[in-house]
Amino acid sequence: MSDFLQVSGKTFLVFGVANRKSVAWFIAKSLEEQGAKVLYSVRSEMRRQSLASLLGGKPVFICDVEQEGAANRIAGEIAAAGHKILHGIVHSIAFANYSDGFKAFHETKRADFLQATAISAFSLVEIANAFKPLLAKNASVVTIGISSLLVTPDNYGYMGPIKAALDSCTRFLAKSFSADSEVRFNVVGAGPLKTSASAGIPGYLESYLYAEKLTFRKRNLSTAEIADTAVFLLSERSSGINGATLVVDAGLGNNFFDKEVIRLAMRMDSSAT
Repeated sequence: MSDFLQVSGKTFLVFGVANRKSVAWFIAKSLEEQGAKVLYSVRSEMRRQSLASLLGGKPVFICDVEQEGAANRIAGEIAAAGHKILHGIVHSIAFANYSDGFKAFHETKRADFLQATAISAFSLVEIANAFKPLLAKNASVVTIGISSLLVTPDNYGYMGPIKAALDSCTRFLAKSFSADSEVRFNVVGAGPLKTSASAGIPGYLESYLYAEKLTFRKRNLSTAEIADTAVFLLSERSSGINGATLVVDAGLGNNFFDKEVIRLAMRMDSSAT
């Protein structure tokens, strides 16, 4: 059987594994199934210990991207461990502080917005810069975004603009790196997923079930479908794609006027009056 993706024997660094439901875990697992070597980066020693049964025996490094200089430190540690060339990096990191409860967007606190931006968007810039000397000339960097940057869901708050910043950072990195390499930067624009991180978003379950009704197939995405797209972007089979966002949403972004959803909405409206 031919190695269509051609990732076998190559080395990839995956940021963001938190548990078995993480997008990052599904991507890493798919890469390993294709014969790739995966290095893992987790946020803390506590997280590494909590993942001992999942990542036992695998190379795991610690990087808290909220801390200035953390990306440079992990790059040095990975190089010192003998990993001189990386063929790709997965950035699957996001954080928003909802500890005070959900607030209207105009009530967003400066500290919360800046913290979420540093972790969820600017960390990609710092990671790219820190690992530039280790990236193969035609390496691929993939981050996980959202399927639409134009919608304004009430329960997503300030993370919408921050995901837009991540999307823009990806394009600017693609242009910046093109000066002396063929390293590619792309985004997987994921529709709603059932992950531990999404469970922390206020009212997410209702949004998830609503989104399912808007997909063409009337079935929401599996995390594995996002992972498969990411692995494709990490492979040389996607060599012509750079600075792009590949939307993976099972059609929901094109199905706002689904007749069944309209019927249900009108029925609810009639009941209210």
